Amino acid sequence: MSLRGGCYCGAVRYVANGKPFNSTLCHCTDCRRVSGAPALAWFSVKFADLHWTGTPTRFSSSAGIERGFCPSCGTTLSFHDSRWPEEIDIATATLDDPEQLPPGDHTFARSRLGWMKLCDDLPAYPTTRSAGMG
Repeated sequence: MSLRGGCYCGAVRYVANGKPFNSTLCHCTDCRRVSGAPALAWFSVKFADLHWTGTPTRFSSSAGIERGFCPSCGTTLSFHDSRWPEEIDIATATLDDPEQLPPGDHTFARSRLGWMKLCDDLPAYPTTRSAGMG
C-alpha cells in the first residue's frame, strides 16, 4: 500500500509505503494544542517506509516526543515517540485522500472535550494502547 500526502502549502510531501497501523483519533491535550482542533487523527507506519520530499521542522513537545510540521505553513505532519523508534505517526488529514484511512479507535478519551459528542461505536481508551501512539 502506498499513501501520499503533505502539508497545506505543498512544501513538504511524503509517501508512506507498507501497511499502516494504529489508525486512531487522539484526544490528548498536546494533540489538540498543536493542531488547533478538538482531536487529531493519526496513523502509524514503519519509520523506514516513510519518504519525505521537503523537510519538516521538528520540535520536542515533551520528553521523548518529537513532532514534525511544515516550516512554511505550519501544518502538523508527524509524531514520533522514542519508546517506539521504528514507527512514526502521520496526521491522517494530511493524506491526499484521508477517506482511505478512517480511525479505528479513540485514544486519550479521558481528555476528550465534553462538548465533542461522538456518534460512533469505536473503542475508546482512557489513555493509550499498550504500544504506539504516545
